[in-house]
Amino acid sequence: MDNSSQATAVAPFTRLGIVVGMEAEAALIRPFFPAARFGISGATLDGARRATSILLTSGVDAVLSFGLAAGLDPALYPGIVLLPRQVVVDGTRIPTDPALSDWLGQGLRTVRRGDLLHSDVIVSDRKEKAELFAQSGCEGLDMESGVVATLCSERKVPFAVLRIVCDPADRTLPPAAVVALQPGGGIALGAILRNVLAHPGQIPALIAVGRDAGMARKAARAMLRRRFDPD
Repeated sequence: MDNSSQATAVAPFTRLGIVVGMEAEAALIRPFFPAARFGISGATLDGARRATSILLTSGVDAVLSFGLAAGLDPALYPGIVLLPRQVVVDGTRIPTDPALSDWLGQGLRTVRRGDLLHSDVIVSDRKEKAELFAQSGCEGLDMESGVVATLCSERKVPFAVLRIVCDPADRTLPPAAVVALQPGGGIALGAILRNVLAHPGQIPALIAVGRDAGMARKAARAMLRRRFDPD
């Protein structure tokens, strides 16, 4: 990656589509790409397929999978930025677009370029994360990038992935964190409250998850400002 390039270099697209899991993730990047078209999966496989398909049908000429990711590599902590060269889907490694990935990473010295693993479901258990890391060697995991990779490859549309580690490899997510998402990409506060009332022992773990998410969002905003608003 040529870090000497300027952030104002010509973008390798004219109509960008951005796929995210949650509305909060879209809110992080929207100020830097106000003309982009967004698709929100709601952190479901069907939602990711629908969001990506709609963007591709709308005529975008590049797609970015953006948002938070689970860490698989134990060395990675919340806030680490992932810009993978490949996305692993059912054992197949699908390369991201080099020009788009390099453009996104210009001037960012601390991004990780290892592979990202796709999962059809939320992986909440630290033991399962360890097994997936041992099997795949991937640095992180999410639920949207594999869908983006598959559909974009089929249609020969360039794509890239820009993700920020949220929950580290050694953390098991508490139940309330897993039920927190609404299909539209918002936060299901009622479901969280009911789950916490039913299982109050998870409160310390839930606080830790919130702290990690806050660190990841702060890192995402700092990275986006550094890359796209350097002044």
